[in-house]
Amino acid sequence: MSKTTPEDLAKKRSDEKTLVSEMIALYCRKQHHTLRGSLCPECQQLHDYALARIEHCPFMETKTFCSACKVHCYQPEMREKIRTVMRWAGPRMLPVHPVLSIKHVIVTMKARREANAGK
Repeated sequence: MSKTTPEDLAKKRSDEKTLVSEMIALYCRKQHHTLRGSLCPECQQLHDYALARIEHCPFMETKTFCSACKVHCYQPEMREKIRTVMRWAGPRMLPVHPVLSIKHVIVTMKARREANAGK
């Protein structure tokens, strides 16, 4: 297996930030009726919190997504909020962001395959 380069890690971190940002934006737009490009204060707080967690994640090289991580660095309240957003926005991402959605499915399937192979 090849070693992850700093550029690969930066891209992975950037991709995860983009995905989370788009999911929060979609959720806020449809659930809180905000305009495209803006977030309500609650969603803005969640967005900033999530991006800070992604930026400082020490497991970025080996993890797939926060939900699959063994260490949960989110405060319980914020973790529940992001789970609510993900559950709602996940199934609705395909028509809005097909490339992001397909990448996410591929990474998820690959991680599940690797996890099952280790059993």
